[in-house]
Amino acid sequence: MPPWCIYFHPMDRLTTKQLRVLNYLRQYQRDNGMPPTRAEIARDLGFASPNAAQQHLATLARKGAIELTGGRSRGIRVPEPAEPAITPIEPLRADDLLDLPVVGRVAAGAPLLAVENLESTHTLSPRLFSRRPDYLLRVVGESMRDAGIWDGDLLAVAKTAEARDGQIIVARVDDEVTVKRFVRRGQTVVLEPANPDFDPIEVDLATEALAVEGIACGVIRGIG
Repeated sequence: MPPWCIYFHPMDRLTTKQLRVLNYLRQYQRDNGMPPTRAEIARDLGFASPNAAQQHLATLARKGAIELTGGRSRGIRVPEPAEPAITPIEPLRADDLLDLPVVGRVAAGAPLLAVENLESTHTLSPRLFSRRPDYLLRVVGESMRDAGIWDGDLLAVAKTAEARDGQIIVARVDDEVTVKRFVRRGQTVVLEPANPDFDPIEVDLATEALAVEGIACGVIRGIG
């Protein structure tokens, strides 16, 4: 896994609220040596009733994040995460979260974050990424497959106009937006794919325009 990539595996397709409940369960069990009751979950997380807490628990169990034992007030088993980078251990707070717009196909000549390019918004913690992202770009095609960026993934991008050798960037070349690895060779920039089936893009800075739109700082897979 590239160091800047974060993946949501199928059983980790949790909403922000579900992650908050899961993190609370883990922390409560560490602190008390046993899981909480539904009433304690509702009280500590501000739910309207124990029934609301039960609904979240049932969803977490269905997604494979916890196990429930019927007929017991504390019948909750919470496995510790095998990969801490996937799920933050500390409970999330509302002011930790980012509302990140999802950029789909980019209209020719339009700014990347123009309204017509936006599909939706996802609320995520910045702690999931190697640096604070500004938006999510939906990946189209397999040119970066061997870097762990697949067709349909959401690429987390931090806005910047500068890039260093070896960074995976979002670039605009001749009004086309592309995701490639940035390599500088004097007055030439090579945008290298991570798939041998694709050719690199060479840009002569003396005669051609290249705009760096941002740096990749994470990959999300498994959410729409």
